[in-house]
Amino acid sequence: MKFKDYYEILGVKRDASQDEIRSAYRKLARKYHPDVSKEADAEARFKEMGEAYKVLKDPESRASYDRLGANWQNGQDFQPPPGDGGFDFRSAGFGGNGGGGGFEGMDFGDFFEQMFAQQAGRGPRRTMQMPGEDIHAKIQIDLEDAYRGAQRSISLRLPETDEHGRTLHRERTLSVTIPKGIRAGQNLRLAGQGGAGFNGGKAGDLYLEIAFKPHAHYRIDGRDVYADLPLAPWEAALGATVAADTPEGKVELTIPPNSVAGRKLRLKGKGIPGKEAGDLYVVLGIALPPADSEASRQAYQAFREAFDFNPRTDSSR
Repeated sequence: MKFKDYYEILGVKRDASQDEIRSAYRKLARKYHPDVSKEADAEARFKEMGEAYKVLKDPESRASYDRLGANWQNGQDFQPPPGDGGFDFRSAGFGGNGGGGGFEGMDFGDFFEQMFAQQAGRGPRRTMQMPGEDIHAKIQIDLEDAYRGAQRSISLRLPETDEHGRTLHRERTLSVTIPKGIRAGQNLRLAGQGGAGFNGGKAGDLYLEIAFKPHAHYRIDGRDVYADLPLAPWEAALGATVAADTPEGKVELTIPPNSVAGRKLRLKGKGIPGKEAGDLYVVLGIALPPADSEASRQAYQAFREAFDFNPRTDSSR
């Protein structure tokens, strides 16, 4: 029997992932399916691809094929190694040690075809249904949507495969429910919104990876949110109660006396909601009023004279 390189038939490398094998098979199957293809050898190619995919799609049968194939070279005869753990050749009806009907004269592909035909109880030709591909895309949402939840209409250019196996990109508008508490990096699954199935096969799913739009006031780290809060020098020095913005509205924030720029005030549980809600960190800054009038300049002069202070050497920095 002659060796068939199933990886070559599907056009993938030997270290291809299971997703790459599935994707390659579906693309070729759409191209060579006898019901739609005009290629002269479509039926033979389709059968050959199905044969290859039946073996390579399952990790256990693929591992067995790899062990058998390691002893092959194109154009040479093959003797299966003893004690192979992947397939029971005798139970498949192909003989055993010293038994009749061994492997002589049999095409390697025919062996797998017959074996899988026995297992599936099918004939050599039937119309095949294939599920559609799952599609992955990324969308950006507002931080406020994660706090409250939202219903959004989004437009995406998504890949679709036509009847000739060509991939096209078409714009689709979808209504998406943004659940409260969702984080960047999480995925929303839209069942049945992925690639169309073939011959009545089930449509794939659409997975939307969440990212946050850049925000003018907030920075996001996981479930934690950071906001800058500018203070007047006397508020930072003497302490104060000030109004601070948060994604859920304004809060009254107590500023401790002698606060310095960069100090973080933690509002526990005020970050992105969830089973374990994040925190909101208010980062303090010092805003100086401009010395743009005679009165303001005199005020700064008096301020300088009131303190023996050098910010470049003072140990309190």
